[in-house]
Amino acid sequence: MTPDANALLDRAKVFIEPLDPETADKALTRVLEKEDATQGALVTLLQERPKARDLLLGVLGSSPYLTDLAARDPARLARALVSDPAQRIEDLMESTQNIETDDEAELMRRLRLVKQEAALVIALADLSKIWDMPEATGALTRIADAALSAAIRFTLRAAALAGKLELADQRDPERGSGWIFLGMGKGGAYELNYSSDIDLIVFFDRSRARLVEPSEDVDFFVRLTKRIVKIMSERTVDGYVFRTDLRLRPDPGATPIAIPLEAALSYYESMGQNWERAAYIKARPVAGDIFAGEQFLQELAPFIWRKYFDFAAIADVHSIKRQIHAHKGHGKIAVAGHNIKLGRGGIREIEFFVQTQQLITGGRDRRLRGRSTLAMLDQLVESEWVAPDARDDLREAYLFLRDVEHRIQMIADEQKHTLPETEEGVAIVARMMGFAGYDDFAQALLKRLDVVQTHYARLFESAPQLTSSAGNLVFTGDDDDPGTIETLAGMGFANPKTVTATIRGWHFGRYAATRSTVARERLTELTPILLEAIAATENADAGFLAFDKLISKLPAGVQLFSLLVSQPRLLNLLAAIMGAAPKLAETISRRPRVLDALLEPAFFESVPSQAELDQRLAAQFAEARSYEDALDRARIFGQEQKFLIGVRILTGSASVAEAGVAYTRLAETLISRLFALVCDEFAKTHGMIEGGTAAVVAMGKLGGREMTAASDLDLMLLYDADPLAESKGGERPISTQQYYGRLTQRLISALSAPTAEGQLYETDFRLRPSGNSGPLAVSLKSFTDYQANEAWTWEHMALTRARVVAGPQAFVNRVEAAIRAALTTPRDPQKLKDDVLSMRRRIEKEKGSGSPWEVKQVPGGLVDIEFIAQYLMLLHGPQHPDLFSTTVTLALQHLKDAGVLDAGRAEALSEASKLYQGLTQLMRLAVDDAFRPADAPRGLTELLLRVGDAPDLSNLEALLADTQRRTREIFTSVVGEVAERPVSA
Repeated sequence: MTPDANALLDRAKVFIEPLDPETADKALTRVLEKEDATQGALVTLLQERPKARDLLLGVLGSSPYLTDLAARDPARLARALVSDPAQRIEDLMESTQNIETDDEAELMRRLRLVKQEAALVIALADLSKIWDMPEATGALTRIADAALSAAIRFTLRAAALAGKLELADQRDPERGSGWIFLGMGKGGAYELNYSSDIDLIVFFDRSRARLVEPSEDVDFFVRLTKRIVKIMSERTVDGYVFRTDLRLRPDPGATPIAIPLEAALSYYESMGQNWERAAYIKARPVAGDIFAGEQFLQELAPFIWRKYFDFAAIADVHSIKRQIHAHKGHGKIAVAGHNIKLGRGGIREIEFFVQTQQLITGGRDRRLRGRSTLAMLDQLVESEWVAPDARDDLREAYLFLRDVEHRIQMIADEQKHTLPETEEGVAIVARMMGFAGYDDFAQALLKRLDVVQTHYARLFESAPQLTSSAGNLVFTGDDDDPGTIETLAGMGFANPKTVTATIRGWHFGRYAATRSTVARERLTELTPILLEAIAATENADAGFLAFDKLISKLPAGVQLFSLLVSQPRLLNLLAAIMGAAPKLAETISRRPRVLDALLEPAFFESVPSQAELDQRLAAQFAEARSYEDALDRARIFGQEQKFLIGVRILTGSASVAEAGVAYTRLAETLISRLFALVCDEFAKTHGMIEGGTAAVVAMGKLGGREMTAASDLDLMLLYDADPLAESKGGERPISTQQYYGRLTQRLISALSAPTAEGQLYETDFRLRPSGNSGPLAVSLKSFTDYQANEAWTWEHMALTRARVVAGPQAFVNRVEAAIRAALTTPRDPQKLKDDVLSMRRRIEKEKGSGSPWEVKQVPGGLVDIEFIAQYLMLLHGPQHPDLFSTTVTLALQHLKDAGVLDAGRAEALSEASKLYQGLTQLMRLAVDDAFRPADAPRGLTELLLRVGDAPDLSNLEALLADTQRRTREIFTSVVGEVAERPVSA
C-alpha cells in the first residue's frame, strides 16, 4: 500500500496516551485478529511504521466505537492511515454519486460503508489534530449531504420507473424535482458534530413537481420522505448512515413530514415564532431541488430578517435558553456530568450570543446573515457589535468545547453532550483532548465555561427574568429539555411530558388565542409564574389541563395573558379556580372580561344586592339594539354573575349559605326583567288582553332560595283574564288561552333557548296543575279549583316552596293568597302521612342511592328533611298559618317555635340541612357528575372539609353517614317507616 504524500500518519500532531494501556492493547489485538492473513496490510504497516502503533493504541484504547469500526475492516484502517484525509473524504463523496443500483438494500449497504469509513477517517484526523474543528465538522456535513443526495436520487428514479412522476433531468433527478430538503442547525452551517442527527425540513413545490396524480401530492411526498428516513436512519448489520430529525418543521405535531411550500409560507407569515427565526439563520438547501430551496429561503427572508432593530424579540429568543440560574446544579459550572452543549457556559450560549445579535441587526446589515458561528463572531466585531477580546474569548472556547463534544461522542457513537459522571470517565476524554489527566482538563474546561457564561450573561443582563425559581422551563422546538421535565416533576406535575407538549402546542399557534406574535410573547413571560401558581394548588395536572381548556376556547389571548402577567394575585386566584372548580374556568374562556370584576377591591367585600343587580341588568338592556340582543345580554350577564358568585364561594368571601340566596336573587332578577321584556315584545305582535294580568311562580330550589350553580328553574305561570276575550292592539289577535299559553312559551324560550351567547337556565313547568298534560299557562281560578278539589298530596308538598317572583303587585298578592289557602286547607292526618310515606318510598325506589355523598337522595338526606318539614307544615298549617316558609331551615325554626317539632330534632335537622346544602353548593359548582372522592380536585376537597369541619374525607364521610342515620331516625319517628313492613299472615 503506497502512502500518500499527505498521509494522515505522517502529519499526525497528537498521539493520545491511553488511560489504561492494557485496554488499549486488547483493542488493537482485537483489530489485528480480524485482518485477512493473506493481505496483512495493517500488520505490515505497524511493522514498518512504529508510529502507527502509538497512534492506534491511543485512539482504540479510548473509543470502543472506533475499535469496532477498525475491526470491521482492518485494511480500511490501514488505507486511512496512509491516505490524505481530505482526499479520502472527496473520494467517498464521489463514490456516493456513482452508486448505480435499483436495489434499496444494496444502496443502504453501500451508504453505510461510506459512513463507516468517513467516521473513521474524520476521527483519526481530528484526534491527531491534523484537522481543526471546522475541517472535521465540514467533512462530516459534506458526507451527510452526499449520502442524503444519493438516497434522494435513488428514490426519485424509483418513483419515475413506477410511473408516479416525470423527471425534469434523467441524469440529475434532483434538479427541477420540486422536492426540497433544508438542512437546519449545525447541518445547515457545515458544523455537524461527530454523532449528530441531521435536522431536516422537507417541502415540495407544486409548481415544479411533475406528478402523474397531482391531487395526491401530499401523500406522495410523505411516502417518499419516509423512504428517505428509512434509507438514512434504519439500523442494519452495517449500522446507519445518519439519524434524521424532521421535527423542526412547522407545528410537527399537526403537520405531515413533507409540507407544500405555500402552506409553509402561510405558517411562517402568520404564526412563525422567534425561535424559528433563530433556527432559520443556519438553514441551507442541502439536497433535492437546490434551486427551489434557495428561492424559498429568499422568499422567507423578511420573516427571518426584520427590517428594523428587533430588540423586542431578544427576550423571546432568550426563553429558548433560560438557564442562567442556580438550581440542583443546572446553573452551576461543573466538570463531571456537565452538559457541554446546554449547560451553563456551554456551546449553546456561544451560539445564542451570536444568533440573537444576528436577529436584532441582520435585517439592516446583510453581512450578519451568515450561517457559520465563527464567521459571524468575526463579522459582529467588524460591525462593532462585539469587542475583539470578547470575540477572541468566545472563539477559543467554542473550538475547545466542540472538540470536547466530539470526543464524548467518539467514545460510543452516542448523540450525547454530557461528560461522564466519574473522574475516571472524564479522564478518558481529557486524554483524547491531549491533557495528562482529569485535573489539567478540569482546570482548562472550567476556565472556558466561566468565560462563556460571563459574556453570555452580560448580553442578557437587562433581559426579563423568564426562569422559574424551581429550575429549567424550556418549551421551544419539539424536544423535551431533560431539566424542564425534572423541574415540572419537582413542582408536582405527575405528567410533565404532557405539560411540555401542550405548551409547545400553544407556541405553535394551535389555538386562536396564541396565533398572534404578541400573544405568544406575553405567554412566554406568563408560563413560569403560571406553572408555579398551578403547582401551588396541589392539583397541578388537573389545573393545568383546565387552563389549557380555557385558552383553547378564547377568541384571543393578548388581553388575558397581559392581565395575568401584570396581576399575580389574579393569577393565583385563577389557579385556585382551576384546581377546585374547572367548570368555572369554562366561563372565563367564554367571557374573559369577567376577570375584570375580580380586580375591583369591593368584589370580595359583599355580594351584590337585589337593587344593584337590577340596576346593572337594566343598564345592559338599555344598550340592547333588539329583542334578540337583549336575550344575548341576559345570558352574558347571568353567566358572568354565576361565575362571580362561584368565585366568592371558593375564596370564602361568601358562605355556602349566602350562595344559595345569591344564586336565587340573580335568577329572580333575570326572570323579572325578562318577563317584562317578553310581555312587551309579545304585545307588539298580539296586543294585550284587556283587564288581563299574569305572574310567574317559583317552585323547588328557586322557591326555597336554595339554588346552586347547576340549578334549573321550576316555574309556573298563572293569569287572570276573561276566558272569552281576545287580544287587542296587535297585528294578530288571539284568544285568552292562546295568548297566555304562547306568552309562557315565549318566556321559556327567553330563559332557556340557546343563543350565540349560550344558555341561561334549564326551565321546568311540570309542577303546574295537571303537569305535562295540562295547559302551559293556568288561570288563577283553575289553579284554585284544582288545588281545592284535584291536587295530590305531593303537589301540595311542592306548593310549600311556591312563591311569586314576577308580576304586578296586586295580582302577586292574590296569587300568594290562593297558595296560602291551598296549603292551609284542613286534611286527614292519616291520609297525609300515608301519602308522604308513599311518595318517599317511590322516590327512594326510583332515585335512591346508597352513597353518603348523594346527599339529596340518600336515606336520611335532603329529601327526608324537606319531607319532614312539608309534612308538618301541611299537618299543622290550618291551625298555625305562620308555620309556612319556602326555605327549609326557616320552616324548621317555625315548627320548633310553634311547638310541633322537638327543639333537639329541629336543631339536628337544621344542622344536617346546612351541611347538605353546603356540600351540594360546592359539588354543583365544581363537578358535573356524581361526586367521587378519589377523583375530586384537591382544591374542592379542601373546601368540602371546611364546610364539614373535618380533617379529611374519611372523617367527613363518617360525619355524613352519622348525620344521615340520625336524620332517617327522626323521619321515622315523625312521619313513619319508609320501608314497607311485610303483611303478617
